[in-house]
Amino acid sequence: MFGYRVPAPDEAMLISGGRRGMGDAPFRVVTGHGAFVLPVFRKTRFLTLAMCEAEVAETCVTRQGIALTVKAVIAFKVGNDKESIVNAGQRFLSDQDQMSILTGRIFAGHLRSIIGSMTVEEIVTERQKLASEVLETSKTEMGTIGLTVDSLQIQSIDDGQTGYIAAMAAPHKAAIQRQAQIAQALATQQSVEAQQAAERNQAEYARQTAVVRAQYSAEVDRAQAEAAQAGPLAQAHAQQEVLTAQTELAQRAAELRQQQLVAEIVKPAEAEAERIRVLALAEANRMKIQAEAAASHDRVALDRMLIDQLPQIVKEAAAGLQGANVNVLNGADGLGEIAAGLVGQGLTILDSVRQNLGTSNRAEKEERDSRDGQGPRPLTGRVELD
Repeated sequence: MFGYRVPAPDEAMLISGGRRGMGDAPFRVVTGHGAFVLPVFRKTRFLTLAMCEAEVAETCVTRQGIALTVKAVIAFKVGNDKESIVNAGQRFLSDQDQMSILTGRIFAGHLRSIIGSMTVEEIVTERQKLASEVLETSKTEMGTIGLTVDSLQIQSIDDGQTGYIAAMAAPHKAAIQRQAQIAQALATQQSVEAQQAAERNQAEYARQTAVVRAQYSAEVDRAQAEAAQAGPLAQAHAQQEVLTAQTELAQRAAELRQQQLVAEIVKPAEAEAERIRVLALAEANRMKIQAEAAASHDRVALDRMLIDQLPQIVKEAAAGLQGANVNVLNGADGLGEIAAGLVGQGLTILDSVRQNLGTSNRAEKEERDSRDGQGPRPLTGRVELD
């Protein structure tokens, strides 16, 4: 619309001419909205409210008399309140670039003043303190011209060719270098140790792998050997079991044969020998009785009778052997031994009978002689021989 003006968001519109709403200010301030401006009767100008920047590079002398070149950057702007806009408009509206120049000069003066009261060590180590003091001392002056400072940054501090800052930093630099060397040595040592540990681990892993492979190969070879020997071992084991069974069978057969021989030869022979012994004893007792009965007869007749009876005794003994199961083990020699045994038994029986009869006759004669003191008395009665 004709005559309606609107300022930008970062601008203040200053309307001069007329007296309405001006108060003590020579112009009316409009921000954030538009206003009607009568042509010819009113004049409109715009003041920036945007952020501005000023740089300072000033050579300052410290309390120690050492010259330092300090570089700083100031961020400032026109204040948002009406008073600050009026103050700034009255000073910088025709040449707004003068705001940066004037701000730099103001801060350069305060910077020289404050650095002059500080040592190099304080300036280097306490830059924030320096910036805070400069801001505090310049606040009132900057407010008078309608400006506010948002920040002050000390960019660099240089002592030129004096080398004071370098000398001041030398111990710290040496300590830092020493620490860096120590750290580098420790890092190198740790790297070497880590590499050695890695090599040891690799060697250990290789050794374990070789051991496992060797064990696996040995197990495979042993399994193959066992598999290869399984057939022959099983066959040998079976043959051994067969031989063991055959040996046990042979032992049992031998024991059975021994029992058979005992039953067939030894036991019958022992039984027959016992029978012959019993018969011989019985016959001896009978002969003894007969001899006692015929003790009064002639000795020659008695011997005759015994001789006559001897064939019958041998015959009876032979008849006893007739039914016996006698096995002859050594052929004709065995038969000769059996016959000699029978004859020997008969002669033994005969000698025994003779001795018994002789002993009995002598005892009876001595008893008769002692009883009546006479010669032998003839035996009465009759003796019958079966």
